[in-house]
Amino acid sequence: MPADLPPAAEVPTPELLAEALSERVASDIPQPHAPVMNIANYVTFFRLVLVPVFGVLLLHHGGDHSGWRVAAVITFAIASISDRIDGELARSRGSVTEFGKIADPIADKALMGMALVGLSMLHELVWWVTIVILVREIGVTLLRFSVIKHGVIPASRGGKGKTLLQSIAIGLYLLPLPESFDTALSVVMGAAVLITVVTGVDYVFRAIALRRRSRAARARQAG
Repeated sequence: MPADLPPAAEVPTPELLAEALSERVASDIPQPHAPVMNIANYVTFFRLVLVPVFGVLLLHHGGDHSGWRVAAVITFAIASISDRIDGELARSRGSVTEFGKIADPIADKALMGMALVGLSMLHELVWWVTIVILVREIGVTLLRFSVIKHGVIPASRGGKGKTLLQSIAIGLYLLPLPESFDTALSVVMGAAVLITVVTGVDYVFRAIALRRRSRAARARQAG
């Protein structure tokens, strides 16, 4: 072997290059050259636009017209599905932006809030359920922003399960189902409220732990 050739261990193989590329694409770190208005953020913006449309469909005719309610359910489903699509697009295209990281949870909370408030206005969901869920969602969002200088609190499995269960419960309440389903609806919504509260408390403890680790790391650096 010529002396000027690098050792075989130092030559990047196709497998190593592919692994490095996949890690780069999967990264949630905002890309410095990613344009703010990219396809992922367009999807997020579309979801924000759907929120008032969904509200009008839900409340039209006092919520008693089956056709309008079905249209509201379809709009809610499209908006909920797009919540997953925009995140997948941002990560796969390496176009995660600070705008998207802020606008995405806002769109999600706005959709859930509109659904819960609308159902309570129609007297189909007791107000205390709406208040508990909204207080938790707004509180966790503010909590995440309050500790952002210490680090990011990633979504937990419980948090993702909470979002799924909330969507199912709200979707069932939106459907024009007969009164015989009332007990089943209450059970599903009760489970959604329970996991909402439990995961909210978990986020509080995770925020406290994150703040402590950050302060300890800074103290070690200063020392």
